[in-house]
Amino acid sequence: MKQLLEGSQAIARAVAACQPQVVSAYPITPQTHIVEGLAELREAGLLSAECLNVESEFAAASVVLGATATGSRAYTATSSQGLLLMTEVLYNIAGLRLPVVMTCANRAISAPLSIWNDHQDVMSVRDCGWILLFASNNQEAADLQPQAYRLAEELRVPVMVNVDGFVLTHAFEPVELPDPDLVRRFLPPPKLRLLDPEQPRSIGMMAEPHLFLETRYDQHQAVTAALAAIPRIGEEFTAAFGRPGINLVRPYRLDDATTVVVSLGSISGTIHEAIDELRTSGQPVGALEIQTFRPFPSDELRLLLGSRKNVVVLDKSLNPGSVDGGVLAPEIKAALYGCSPAPRIVSGVLGLGGRDVTVQDIRRVIVDVLSDKSVDQPSSPRFIGLKRIALNPVQTASTAPPKAREESGVTR
Repeated sequence: MKQLLEGSQAIARAVAACQPQVVSAYPITPQTHIVEGLAELREAGLLSAECLNVESEFAAASVVLGATATGSRAYTATSSQGLLLMTEVLYNIAGLRLPVVMTCANRAISAPLSIWNDHQDVMSVRDCGWILLFASNNQEAADLQPQAYRLAEELRVPVMVNVDGFVLTHAFEPVELPDPDLVRRFLPPPKLRLLDPEQPRSIGMMAEPHLFLETRYDQHQAVTAALAAIPRIGEEFTAAFGRPGINLVRPYRLDDATTVVVSLGSISGTIHEAIDELRTSGQPVGALEIQTFRPFPSDELRLLLGSRKNVVVLDKSLNPGSVDGGVLAPEIKAALYGCSPAPRIVSGVLGLGGRDVTVQDIRRVIVDVLSDKSVDQPSSPRFIGLKRIALNPVQTASTAPPKAREESGVTR
């Protein structure tokens, strides 16, 4: 039965159904409601877990590292600067092959300060060795939690479930929660126990040069193994719960599409609306949502995009100074390298710092690509919805009162 729930509440209840024994977190907007919800479930007797409110996100990550190493199922959540503060420990968790699950309520990185959504936080830690999943709506955000634990514990690789801050965490949507009894059957108890007080030993010790490369090779192989494990676990979830399970990518109206829009996260709903409008006028356009960013599903992308005429990559993160602007576009280019004839790849950056992304924005960039208005420099990024801000050269956006005028169309 579906319930109208805030995204954070749905995530908290789904995590509780997974029966974590240790929950450790530090409050940071817009993640806080998730761990508040878990604490409330514990007080209500619906969750048997040790809930620790620690002094920082670095400590929160350290607690779940230790808890998982001793055989407990552990959980944490964070966002933005908190995720960056965890970075050192994220590498340790991945290097120790600990099956931690974390939810990241994606939010922009300072400065200037922003509490609103984009994907800069997760893209800043994309090479830590975690499996990175993205939810496009609150049903997925809830359903990904038990699947993330199944994946993490099967492969001994940590998993981060990325959920757009405010857009999903604070939005109310009808959600069918994972049934706790079904979750218990779907998710066996954790078996890993690296540390035992009765038999003390050290982990994560120094690796000399003749060993270090081999540890990284094994880690790479374990993350890559998720490419096969994810579709299988998704099919098992569908069979058990009757809802779509996790996958590498999710196509939308791709069959005859010559132009395809590629994205991550909740923006996919807006993209689908724009595509539906363009389809009514006979435009052969479609969309591809990437649900698994790490490991990157290159083979699936070559299969689904390699024969298209245009691939429009819409990115809610920025790689300053790069030719593509965003982080996702060069990954797509690498995946499609060597395709013949090669699709034309257009990179767009949008939605940074919570900037609204409208159906009109998406439709306009697709129409410009279809009409070849934006191809004089195909590799340069498009900043969609950009406002021209008049600033004194010595001032910054955080100190100067902006005088802005809205730019129509796609701005380079």
